[in-house]
Amino acid sequence: MRLFTAIDIPDEMKERLELFVSGLRPLAKLSWSPVQNMHITTKFIGEWPEERLSEMKNSLAGIPKLGAFVLQVKGLGWFPDERHARVFWAGVMAGDPMRLLAGATDGVTGDLGVPREKRDFSPHLTLARIREAVPRDVLRKALENVPADFGSFPASNFFLYLSRSGEYTKLAEFSLE
Repeated sequence: MRLFTAIDIPDEMKERLELFVSGLRPLAKLSWSPVQNMHITTKFIGEWPEERLSEMKNSLAGIPKLGAFVLQVKGLGWFPDERHARVFWAGVMAGDPMRLLAGATDGVTGDLGVPREKRDFSPHLTLARIREAVPRDVLRKALENVPADFGSFPASNFFLYLSRSGEYTKLAEFSLE
């Protein structure tokens, strides 16, 4: 089973993102992410044995309740950078609560044997993946004057997801309150 934890984004924000992305799709032949699948990953777990699923759920349920917090989706960027881009993203700002959740998730999954993160947590929404070198000049030009503020929303829970063939299935929900 391929697992990850994430915070869902509300439908209204998905609609704003779909409108935004639909205007960009014709400008560059990138691997555009389906907006209905977008979420804010807090921990990529990777392959996990099905017979240990209840152990994973119990560990995630033990994460201290941090309280609900507000996330803002704002700004655009490239990983690792614009020149060597592999991912085009929208930024997510939530400050300490989001970092604490990601750190706690990394901690409890690490205790189960999942490799701990080596990089700093960088919350984002993956808008597209760049799998091969394609011209992006028209896209870059179009993005020069875009405010890219998609709004904010409260997060009061996170989910354990199963990823299979590009489809995501919720396996468990965990309250932050």
